[in-house]
Amino acid sequence: MHVRSQVPLAPLTTLGVGGAAESLLEVTELDHVSAVIDQIRRLGIRPLVLGGGSNVLVADSGCPGVVLRMATQGVDLRPEPDGQSVLATVEAGHQLQDLVELTIAEGLTGMETLIGIPGTVGATPVQNVGAYGQEVTDTLVRVEAWDWETDRLVRLSAAACGLGHRTSIFKRSTRWTLLRAVFRLHRSRLSTPITYGMVAERLGIAKGQRVPLAEAAAAVLAVRRSKGMVLTPGDPDDRSAGSVFLSPAIDADLAQRLRARHAPVNSFPDGSIRVSASWLIKEAGFSLGQRVADAVRLSSRHYTLVTESGATSAAFAAGAERLALEVEKVTGVRLTPEPDLFGDEPVYARLVEAMQVRRLSSTAAYAAG
Repeated sequence: MHVRSQVPLAPLTTLGVGGAAESLLEVTELDHVSAVIDQIRRLGIRPLVLGGGSNVLVADSGCPGVVLRMATQGVDLRPEPDGQSVLATVEAGHQLQDLVELTIAEGLTGMETLIGIPGTVGATPVQNVGAYGQEVTDTLVRVEAWDWETDRLVRLSAAACGLGHRTSIFKRSTRWTLLRAVFRLHRSRLSTPITYGMVAERLGIAKGQRVPLAEAAAAVLAVRRSKGMVLTPGDPDDRSAGSVFLSPAIDADLAQRLRARHAPVNSFPDGSIRVSASWLIKEAGFSLGQRVADAVRLSSRHYTLVTESGATSAAFAAGAERLALEVEKVTGVRLTPEPDLFGDEPVYARLVEAMQVRRLSSTAAYAAG
């Protein structure tokens, strides 16, 4: 366990902006957790948890209190009695990319299309991380976490985690610190059915077909790279938080009207119907590479925000607000930002608080126009 004061957090995030943590505790061994819990108890404040920093916006003024950085490593694979499935128990600080690569090498299906997503395994239930047809909810069995409210170690089933579209009971909550996650994977040479159009096209197959695990992963990586969604040092689009906005939920009527406009509208496992946030941003008149705030612009390959040298958290928030306001003005659909906020950034906090998607009176006219 390493404890440091006034640690700059920008280098620990993929956006690379923001101030320092008042205190940063780094946990590299699960055996250290008891000592960390005791120390945090004495401080009398619940910690914010930092994994790979790929879904975090740190305020320019920094982060008061304690930031707990989970850097624990390890995967335990245990076959189940049926001989066809395997339980993978993974430490919270383990890199998701490493886990996905391991499952492919071991011939285990269920995570192959999550390849290329940055961050740690402990963050995956928080966001119900998903991409290209797979979500954490498909494989998660349970998590182990420290519950700061009841002051005890708890095991929560996947059902108890409240997994939805990029959300869970853990999202924007300091009640729990995730320590481990357990996934059930299945032995197979083949991927789960390929349901994402661009990946199927890359593979030269019809949607719904299955392909060898490594081929599915390679196709997903190719699609992600074409969008600038694989973090590559030196790439001008590298300083990204991935998807800055959630795909907004819409009703069936609006979905039908937007599909007529060739919008990417999809049904999700939680029962919601959602339209692509990227499509909405493009529809609102923004262009790839366009600057939207000081040292903040849209990626040159995908409708998401990236930062440049000299960017600030306040500028990122201003850029996000500009996109959200214009999208709502033009399309009537309100965007909600996805990255978690560490510290105090009023503009971004205001965007986060508007969690309920709403339509303006002009929406029907727009969609039917």
